[in-house]
Amino acid sequence: MPLLKSPRGARYQGGALIYSMAAYASGWALLFSDALILWPVGVVLLAHGMVIAAYLIHECAHNTIFRENRHNTRLGSLLGWITGSCYGRHLDVRYKHFRHHVDNDDVVHVDYEAWFRAHPRSYRLVTWLESWYIPAHDIMMHAMLMLSSFVIVPRRNQRRRNVLILVSRLSVLGAVAAMEPAAFIGYLVAQMLLIIVLRFMDSLQHDYPYHLTLFGESTSPHKGDVRWEQEHTFSNIISWRYATPNWLVLNFGFHNAHHAKPTAPWYELPRLHRELFGNDPANVIRLWPQLVIYHRHRRHRIFHDAPGLPRVEGREYLRAAQQALVTGGHAASFLTPF
Repeated sequence: MPLLKSPRGARYQGGALIYSMAAYASGWALLFSDALILWPVGVVLLAHGMVIAAYLIHECAHNTIFRENRHNTRLGSLLGWITGSCYGRHLDVRYKHFRHHVDNDDVVHVDYEAWFRAHPRSYRLVTWLESWYIPAHDIMMHAMLMLSSFVIVPRRNQRRRNVLILVSRLSVLGAVAAMEPAAFIGYLVAQMLLIIVLRFMDSLQHDYPYHLTLFGESTSPHKGDVRWEQEHTFSNIISWRYATPNWLVLNFGFHNAHHAKPTAPWYELPRLHRELFGNDPANVIRLWPQLVIYHRHRRHRIFHDAPGLPRVEGREYLRAAQQALVTGGHAASFLTPF
């Protein structure tokens, strides 16, 4: 029996994996280089290697790479060490993401809005950092992931694993900081770039509110409602005219196609999008309004409370997003499964 789920996967999935490993290793090598001019190149390579690894984790969560789920789980777990998401289990990533698709809902455990309301000083600090383009909100979520078994009661049984990974990773990073502080700083910048790319792509793909049902039964009235799912899912692509720029995020912007057929691997999504939704760019959110939204509403996304914007959903949300008249959202990363 073939190991890969599709013969084309050897070319596309294998190529993405090789690129991710090569960019990650090359990025670290350049960060340790004595040539200062290579430092920013190393940061970008390291960050993009992690970005591709993250979207391959998403592929593993949907079991699109290997025929057997256990092989997808092993690769997803390995890639978690590259993205810095290994503190939690890949099975938790898969479970939460499957709930997202099955329930047609943003299923979470952490009520971050309530937390910010109870801690107004922290809210003001986060929004101030966000005004300087520092992704403070999502950094907090990733920091919580590092300690997830200590703050999420249903995952207390993962504490031993959590501690071992914390000790091992922090020891390595501490050694890097001691040997080459510039390389350590470069890693932190690359990690921040990873978070920025992931949340940029996530921010407009649904107009779902979140519900605290991750460890309970589904309460979504739209579970299984394919029509509603498509009306509230949006494709935010990087380039409509050229295919290659979308490969920078493994076609993750073709989100309507992904929700129509979650088992389709990333390299089939553009063709599937055109089969299902045609060649009309009116069905997607292009890059420029995405950039405008990210810049203009970077301080408003926690509560989606930008003044003067209309409250819209569904197709109206799509039209408003195309005109940069929505805020988008934060903290929806598949790498933080809570």
